[in-house]
Amino acid sequence: MKNTNEKNAKKRLYEFLANSDIFKWRVALKSILAGALAGLLAVVYRLATEKGTDIAVKVYGYIRVHPVTVALFVLAAVAAGIFIAWLIKLVPMASGGGVPQVEGVVLYGMKMKWHAVIAVRYIAGILGSLFGLSFGPEGPSIQMGAAVNDGLSQKISKSKMEKNCLVTAGAAAGLSAAFSAPLTGIIFALEEIHRSFSPAILLSATTASLTSDFISKYFFGMKPILYFQNVPQLPLNMYLWLLPLGIFSGLAGIAANRGMLLLQTLYKKIDLKFRPVIALLIALPCGLFLPDVLGGGRNLITIEQRTSCALSVVFLLLIVKILFSCTSFGSGTPGGIFMPIISIGALSGTAFGMLAIRMGVPDKYLPVFIICAMGGGLSACVKAPVTSIILTVEMVGSVVHILPVAVCSFIALFVSDFSKTLPIYEALLGRFIKSNGYTISEPKVGNLMELPVEMGSEISGKPLRDTKWPKGVLIIGLRRGSDELIPKGDTVIMPGDYLLFVTPPDNESIIRKKMAHLSRRN
Repeated sequence: MKNTNEKNAKKRLYEFLANSDIFKWRVALKSILAGALAGLLAVVYRLATEKGTDIAVKVYGYIRVHPVTVALFVLAAVAAGIFIAWLIKLVPMASGGGVPQVEGVVLYGMKMKWHAVIAVRYIAGILGSLFGLSFGPEGPSIQMGAAVNDGLSQKISKSKMEKNCLVTAGAAAGLSAAFSAPLTGIIFALEEIHRSFSPAILLSATTASLTSDFISKYFFGMKPILYFQNVPQLPLNMYLWLLPLGIFSGLAGIAANRGMLLLQTLYKKIDLKFRPVIALLIALPCGLFLPDVLGGGRNLITIEQRTSCALSVVFLLLIVKILFSCTSFGSGTPGGIFMPIISIGALSGTAFGMLAIRMGVPDKYLPVFIICAMGGGLSACVKAPVTSIILTVEMVGSVVHILPVAVCSFIALFVSDFSKTLPIYEALLGRFIKSNGYTISEPKVGNLMELPVEMGSEISGKPLRDTKWPKGVLIIGLRRGSDELIPKGDTVIMPGDYLLFVTPPDNESIIRKKMAHLSRRN
């Protein structure tokens, strides 16, 4: 029986290797459709939530002039919050940001009801925007892109690997359309979702991201989502300023990271149906007194260009934006955190830049500090530095600032690592799995799977026979660059290799987690 299984596994491997290029381009072509679907969903969601935030600003302005209407607002907030809580309870997969759930689907084989996820994301996300909750469109767009292509893959995919490629491509396309940033979508798929390089993932994510970017630019135009006027290049003799800037923006990103996790923990002590209600009520004083903190906070990023704020006001906005983002996200209400984190980083750069100007730095370099701090704050919070760098330069449309942004981002990442801050999406995924008790339905037959080997992992640098593999796993192939190997006992596994293995019919989810643990840096 064992010999028969090995022969069948090797046969499947030979078939896969013989058709690897065909597989890669077949998925790439299907990813054009994936990108179009994800792009349309993301564009409509972005338009709707931006309109919702605009309405929220007007409503709070009306309440400020007519305070008697506060009672009506409170009633509306309670009703909307209870309804959002009901939706979250109905579809837990649609709660929070959405990125951890996508990682769970791709990396751990979690299941999601794609149509229900999209419906709840739209209804709850737009409803939350009408109250001005501190959310951006990117997280939901990523999950909706993945979800719609999860449904598409059920119709057009020929294997589980192809399904994973399409789901990942949809996620990348969602991010690309949300920010009009196709390169970021591609890098995000490799760095954050898969955390490694894969030719098939790269090609599918690229075609999907470019397709969705075309759709996004059709609706929003060619202008970058954030536009800074007359931003000079930072002279090399001023790069020393990036050290304290990276530390300061990193601390702001760490505060956002830990604050969101802490508030999520505190909200767990409150009944689910009241959590969104609390978040919506907290939005009231923010909307009345500091309306710039509402929504994603795009206005905060360029606030120094629009007004001449005092340094004390900038620090107040920074503190309130962090707290408001934490209370909004911790409640579990559907919404993205990329834009709030970016706006927090921008505020930290504004505050630091204003201090630097008082110390003799020419004020023309203030926008440079803001742009660099955007990347630094995001890098420290999410701990995906390349995504943070590329997203920052794409959002402002200024590739010439990539070097100072990169320097600031890596300094902020070092501060985050030094403080032992967990990557927020990884922490949220662990919490999501634990709190929702997700189990993964088992297939009737074993599946051919692929996992990357990270530098520093338990199996990196070891011969195949020196590792105690999970019971029932059959290692049938190894991809090293463009070479496809059939491994033997003395074959040394190297960082960057891709393991091809077959799982037994039973306990696939447990075995996949064990294999992921072996192949990742711990």
